Amino acid sequence: MDLVFEIAFLAIIPISSALVGYATNFLAVKMMFYPIEFIGIRPIFGWQGLIPMKRKEMAEIEVELVLGKLLSVQELADRIDPDELTKSIQRRLKQVLRRIVNEVMEESAPQLWASLPVQGKNLVYKRIEADIPNVVHKMVDDFKHNIDEILNIKELVVGHLVAEPELINEIFLKAGEKEFPFIERSGLYFGLLLGIPTAILWHFFQLWWILPFGGLIVGYLTNWIAIKIIFEPQEPIKFAGMTIQGMFLKRQDEVSRVYSDIIQEKLINAQNITDIVLNGSGSGQILELIELHVNDAIERYVAIAQPYFALGVGSEKYFRMKKLAVEQIFNNSDRYLMYAHEYANKALRVGDDLCERMQALSPAEFEGVLRPAYEADEWKLILVGAILGMMAGFGQLYIMFLG
Repeated sequence: MDLVFEIAFLAIIPISSALVGYATNFLAVKMMFYPIEFIGIRPIFGWQGLIPMKRKEMAEIEVELVLGKLLSVQELADRIDPDELTKSIQRRLKQVLRRIVNEVMEESAPQLWASLPVQGKNLVYKRIEADIPNVVHKMVDDFKHNIDEILNIKELVVGHLVAEPELINEIFLKAGEKEFPFIERSGLYFGLLLGIPTAILWHFFQLWWILPFGGLIVGYLTNWIAIKIIFEPQEPIKFAGMTIQGMFLKRQDEVSRVYSDIIQEKLINAQNITDIVLNGSGSGQILELIELHVNDAIERYVAIAQPYFALGVGSEKYFRMKKLAVEQIFNNSDRYLMYAHEYANKALRVGDDLCERMQALSPAEFEGVLRPAYEADEWKLILVGAILGMMAGFGQLYIMFLG
């Protein structure tokens, strides 16, 4: 009976090692991403997914690598055609400007505006509307020349990823949608293989520490091997009619497409760029740019309509009128710029260009774009596997002597 029990127990060791390998890999992968927010008592008793926890640092790494190597903000800005941009917003801009003109004139020169007949007001509207392409063209040109001061793309990307931790999870989970399940499954196979020498050692020596130590080795090696297989070898190696290369690198074209689509859809798109330009650290510069061109336009309108207009309404009200016009155009800018998003996204071509350039990278360069986010905490993934494996080994020991 004892012999049967021992044989059964020895047979169970590789099987349980396989289950330990799978469980440790599964839990280690999940602990990389979840929970999104810290659960427990800070700073020691609790856990937060490693990637959400370090999302700010990872976001900064991604910005430096992607925008530093693959995309230029100036290049993106140069793709915006002022004429096409004007066409996309002109209809809505006309409506917004009519309302702004009414509000500004009613506040700064109410008597003059009230006494002006409908035909006169329509002439004012038409004069302003006819000048829209000219003003937009000048503003777009100045925007391009001052793009680095106005648009802080790092602020955009890091801000969104810090505010939306689930987004950085999505980036890496989708990019590695085949690799992470492999890490989990591989623990089963490697655990089974590594459990065999543990069973042999236990048969001959039966020292209490063999099972916990074997579990630790299984947990450690299954995670370590899985990570190595994902990223190494970098360059394809021909062996026995097969091509051996890191799984992640072998899928370079596919991963590039997935990664680029997420970057465009969720991060570097016209809507987010508009928001950061109007509300980010460069909003003061864009306000100055609007002020420059709106004031210039008003001066031209007044010179054509009535050279003594400023004197008629009074210099204080005249300057107040210009200030109000600038503020209103800036504060209402999202109401008309939103109509440019579809055109701008097509013109920017962020997803297609980023994908094409990522696909053209060498395997080493491609790994350098995405792996830093993984690499920074790979040791924790491996350590978690080792600890969980050792705990499972103590469980086996308990079953052996006390079960």
